[in-house]
Formats: sequence, structure tokens, C-alpha cells
Amino acid sequence: MAGAAAGADDGNAADMAAPSPADQLRALLAEDRLLQMPGCFDAMSARLIEEAGFPLAFMSGFAASASHLAEPDTGLMSLGEMLDRGREICAATPLPVIGDGDTGFGNAVSMRRTVQGYAHAGFACIMVEDQVSPKRCGHTAGKSVVPRREAEVRLQAALDARDEGADILIMARTDARGPHGLDEAIARCQRFMEQGADITFLEAPTDESEMARYCADVPGPKMANLIEHGRTPILSPARLEELGYTIAVYPLTQLSAAIRAMRESLAAIARGGEPPGILRFDELTEAVGFDRYHRLASRYADE
Repeated sequence: MAGAAAGADDGNAADMAAPSPADQLRALLAEDRLLQMPGCFDAMSARLIEEAGFPLAFMSGFAASASHLAEPDTGLMSLGEMLDRGREICAATPLPVIGDGDTGFGNAVSMRRTVQGYAHAGFACIMVEDQVSPKRCGHTAGKSVVPRREAEVRLQAALDARDEGADILIMARTDARGPHGLDEAIARCQRFMEQGADITFLEAPTDESEMARYCADVPGPKMANLIEHGRTPILSPARLEELGYTIAVYPLTQLSAAIRAMRESLAAIARGGEPPGILRFDELTEAVGFDRYHRLASRYADE
């Protein structure tokens, strides 16, 4: 009887377990509303997204490469380095996090391993793309993509990893708009959905009419990439939802704001002045979690 009781307890615990990050994201997508998703590059920037009340976060490869290596997003980050950043980010917040998986860090077999690694790191979704490796930031010049058949094989490897046990969603991205035009980019997204992608992402449409056509011609959840002063117009959340987008990502806003603030602070110090707009020390300690730490420590203090 004791064994049966223990089994029942285990079953109740399983029933009460929190949904996985992938299940959290599936539930958000089912709400049929636009989801605003800022980008992060470390645990602190992820925590701030949660603090601000957003429903999900995005680990940007551009921002991760800049913050970790001080280098551009040109394929210099290794899979291991991206997983290290991802584990830190996913551990810092209960929000579902979408991670930039680039081109899969190798061939189709490497793509399977990449998807499995991102799932184990705690990501809700991995974004995989059809650029030639080493890839480039989607809003910079000189991009090239692999042939459509190779893109399909690359995506299929990601989908196979998902379907064979990796609890993670797959976002299929195409950068074909720049080198091959909108028709080819839309055709690729349509094919990606036919293969079984959970979300598509047509990178860098150049105006609202292109965004509208993508949304009209491709079924399923779709993401808009909103980079300040980039190639795609920054539309309001209401307009993006009206067009048919599901997610609006702001991948570089926090990084851009942080770099500007750090430069201004350093310039002020160099002039012998006071850096502008910095937090009071008590605000800083609260932001990084000292208050939370002390509350936890007090629970275990000697009576």
C-alpha cells in the first residue's frame, strides 16, 4: 500500500508540474494576439524583460555575439558559447525564450544536435535559418542563402529532432528576400509550413505592402523583426496584428540602449563629471536581487 501511495503522490506531482517552456509558448500562440518580444543578451537583460511585463523573450545572436565577444554577428559564436548564454538566460526568468540557432552550426546532423542542445538548455523555441554559413545579420548587406532544397533538408533535420523528443518549437527563417526577391522568400516560408514548422520568419521585407503580402500568403504564426533604423518599417503593435503577425521581436533595442548609456557614462567620467541617468545604489542593489537574496537567507538563519 505504501508503494501505491507513493505512486499516487508521484502522479499528483506530475499533474501539478509547471508547463514546459515549449508548452508555455504554445499556449501564448493559441491566444491569437500579437506578442511583443524584446531581445536579451544575458541573464540581467532577460530579467528586465520579465520585470517589464512582456510575455516572452528572444536571445539574439547579434546581441549575444556583441556582449560576449565584442564581435559582429558573423558566425563567430560557437554552439557551446550560445548554449552557455542560453542556459544562463533561461535560468534567470520563467518566461519562454526563443533562441537564435543560426544555420545549425554545421550540416544537417549538426542541426539535429543544435536543436537538442537548445531544448536541454531550456529554450521554448529555436530559430533556424537558410543563410550560407557563416551567416550575417539579417539587416546587413552581402547575405546569401543556400538552395531551396538544402534549406528544406536543414529544416527537416530540426523538425526530426523536435518530433523525436526534443520539447521545443521550430521557427523557420528565410533571408531569401534580399538576394532572390519576395516571391522566393514567400515560397520558402510556404514550404517550411508544409514541412511542419511551428512559426515562420521572413526576414527584412522592405515596406508595409511586402509585410502584408507575406502575412496573406503564408499560413500559421509569423514573426516581424523590428530593428530600429533597419530595413523593415517599425509598425505599431496594432498594425502588425491587423496585418496578421503573431510575434513582434525587438532584438537589439536593449543592446543599443545599453551601449549608448555606457558610452555617455564613460564620457562623463572622463570629463570629471557625474554620469547621467544612473540608478541610485539602493536601486541598483534591488535590481540585481540583493533584497531577494536577503529574504531567502533570512529563512535559513539560526534562531
